[in-house]
Amino acid sequence: MLEVQRIFKTYEGKLLLNDISFGVEAGETVCVLGASGSGKSTLLRIIAGLEEADSGHISFNDQDLTSTPPHLRDFGLVFQDYALFPHLTVNDNVAFGLKMRHMSQEQISQRVANSLELVNLSGFEKRAVTDLSGGEQQRVALARALATSPRLLMFDEPLGALDRTLREDLLNELRAILHQTNIPAIYVTHDQEEAFTIADRVLIIYKGEIIREGTPADVWANPESAWVAGFLGLGNVMEGKFASKSLVETAIGKFSVHCTYKHQKGDKVHLLVRPLSAEKEANVLRGGVKDVIFQQDRFKVTLDNGLYVYLKEAPKIGKRIAVRVRVECLA
Repeated sequence: MLEVQRIFKTYEGKLLLNDISFGVEAGETVCVLGASGSGKSTLLRIIAGLEEADSGHISFNDQDLTSTPPHLRDFGLVFQDYALFPHLTVNDNVAFGLKMRHMSQEQISQRVANSLELVNLSGFEKRAVTDLSGGEQQRVALARALATSPRLLMFDEPLGALDRTLREDLLNELRAILHQTNIPAIYVTHDQEEAFTIADRVLIIYKGEIIREGTPADVWANPESAWVAGFLGLGNVMEGKFASKSLVETAIGKFSVHCTYKHQKGDKVHLLVRPLSAEKEANVLRGGVKDVIFQQDRFKVTLDNGLYVYLKEAPKIGKRIAVRVRVECLA
């Protein structure tokens, strides 16, 4: 089990990581999700031993790794740019780490074969990596990381250079491989779709702090803060003021809410208006139709008040509509 305890890191005089603590259980995939510049890649480099924290501790199975060099931590890394050796074949790239460990040729051959089979690249051993597609090169990088049987796998935006379809396919394969090998993993990304597809647990980092942690389903259902709701694109986030225990006044009207937070009359709050229509809800969103965009199997309808909803059928531009929506109170 990996334990990250109270990591602090400053960069150019600014606090980049502020008291970061979390653990990764055996066989668990934890995704660190955040916008660019939030400190997530720096955190990964500190765990890998490629960068030093100002303070804090990294341990694995109760062994303190804070002063342990990267090559002795027995962690595997996969980067966005693949970090392959262009002058080596697929076989030699995957075997590189094994040769550094002075393993026998028989062991190396077996591990390379097993790793390439895991990533569906059996038969590619003699190919030059420069002749491979982006998706194939990323598979080679993954095979190289798997070949050494690492105690922990770490991924830093590994699919960022791939197109959408290839990214989705490889993401599903990667999730299956992690479950099959039972290797714990940390996956860093700015893409919430990637995070929610691959993670057993999500850590959302903002300005160097973990502001939300939980399973993908829990975080999606309960974002808790306005920033998380906005970052995940869960719906319309608006400001309001508590008029009573269950009524919030906003610029576009009053909404009935059941709030679990300890707000009092007059307090300013944020509301999340989920864009999917919900017929049994008491709250109604009204407005004139300003724009309609077809997205997959539904229409995104933007209203003249700046809010939007998703509908199964497209209303005409300019028509006034009323849609029942779910309204939630955020912290």
